Amino acid sequence: MKKLSKDQIQNLYTFTRNHYVYHYDLQTELVDHLANDIEAIWKDQPNLSFTEARDQSFKKFGVFGFMDVVEQRQKAMNKKYLKYLWFEAKQWFTIPKIIITLTLFLGFYLSFKSSIANYFFWAYYIIMAVWCFIRVVSLNRVFTKRKKLNNKKWLLEEIIFKQAGGTGLVLVSQLPTWHNITQDSFVNGYFVLSVSIFTTLFFIWLFISYQLLPDKAEELLKTTYPEYSL
Repeated sequence: MKKLSKDQIQNLYTFTRNHYVYHYDLQTELVDHLANDIEAIWKDQPNLSFTEARDQSFKKFGVFGFMDVVEQRQKAMNKKYLKYLWFEAKQWFTIPKIIITLTLFLGFYLSFKSSIANYFFWAYYIIMAVWCFIRVVSLNRVFTKRKKLNNKKWLLEEIIFKQAGGTGLVLVSQLPTWHNITQDSFVNGYFVLSVSIFTTLFFIWLFISYQLLPDKAEELLKTTYPEYSL
């Protein structure tokens, strides 16, 4: 039975890239699928050229080509990213990190119980907003350098460095709409408790998505992609 050559395999990588698949892990998955299918086609139609067999295989993906596969893979990788994020989040409620979590909560709670709680509230969230912006710029630079070094784009890597914490940035950007939160709001004990819990969890989530997971990117990529170290 006819087998694909190394040049033909490389042609399949170029083919997937030309059809808007830019992440190396997705390209590899599709190349493996196309290669196996082409060899199966050659078994029944040995006289077909490589290009003819390739195009015949590609037609099986339908009108939208690889787009459905890419979308499914993106959803799966987003779930994996959330799984990593959730794992790190749970660590903040186990010893010894629970001590840091409780200290953060107590600090926020005492601040929001003070006579200038409103000022503390705005100060904390403005600081977090500025830090988020700085981290976004920094992570984008790191991501660009990483791409130049290995000349490959990995889907999980892009999620970690470019999409991480996006929701947090959007939420922090809504600060101007919170103008109705005044000093009088902090008279209510339940409000103080709720805001303290939310601020603690929000701070931890931002730290994990903007700092902790990017710092562990190499480890996470090697765990997710066995071929990453090759």
